Amino acid sequence: MQRIVKNIQQNKLYQLGWRIYNDGTFAQVHQLTEMEMCKNPKRFDIINFLAGNIRAQTYLEIGVRNPDDNFNRINIAQKYSVDPGVEFEANPVDFKMTSDDFFTALDQNKLSISNNTKFDIIFIDGLHLAAQVDKDIANAARYISENGFIVLHDCNPPTEYHARENYQFNNSPADGFWNGTTWKAFVQARTKYYSCCIDSDWGVGILSSLARPGFTLMPVNENVYFDFNFFSSNKVAQLNLLSFDAFTTGLGN
Repeated sequence: MQRIVKNIQQNKLYQLGWRIYNDGTFAQVHQLTEMEMCKNPKRFDIINFLAGNIRAQTYLEIGVRNPDDNFNRINIAQKYSVDPGVEFEANPVDFKMTSDDFFTALDQNKLSISNNTKFDIIFIDGLHLAAQVDKDIANAARYISENGFIVLHDCNPPTEYHARENYQFNNSPADGFWNGTTWKAFVQARTKYYSCCIDSDWGVGILSSLARPGFTLMPVNENVYFDFNFFSSNKVAQLNLLSFDAFTTGLGN
């Protein structure tokens, strides 16, 4: 069995190398993936910067998977985590359920935290499909503090392959890397919240109910069809895409 697994792994590496060398599109997408993976800061650095900026005391993370990836790196006193455990069997989180079930139970005051709780930062990194992200944003907005931030991961997919709707379809130039259609929900949310997106770690989107330096409110456009080619050609405006240095300077780092 070990020999079979090893042969499969070697074959996949061979196929990857062949495609990078022989397929121009594959090579370009692979290069963009590598570039994105090398970008800094990471999402936890950005969240910790925001936490320090508003002296955050409460934090909620939706979609944890392995807590060592992000949750355990957040420097906020009271932290809560939500994940159904689909991608990480151990699932050592506070609330082992979907985000929909979590907010329903919270609304009904059936959890160990009160439905009067307000979180200073809510990080959304669950199912990367626009309809679900849209629901997560709407639910998070009801439980965010007035001065708080809703933060989203995967808002800036480098190619359409990364922005595919089906995570399971990974026989593509993006391989297993998947940002989904989170970008659509974030672009739509920008018409309701002051916002920006940090150009690092696959795009870290930030929403605020307050006007802040560097944050913009995008006008409603009834003719937006969420076409990826248009989005890709107009990312700076669509996302209010900022470097981390420009963002921290605006907020008074």
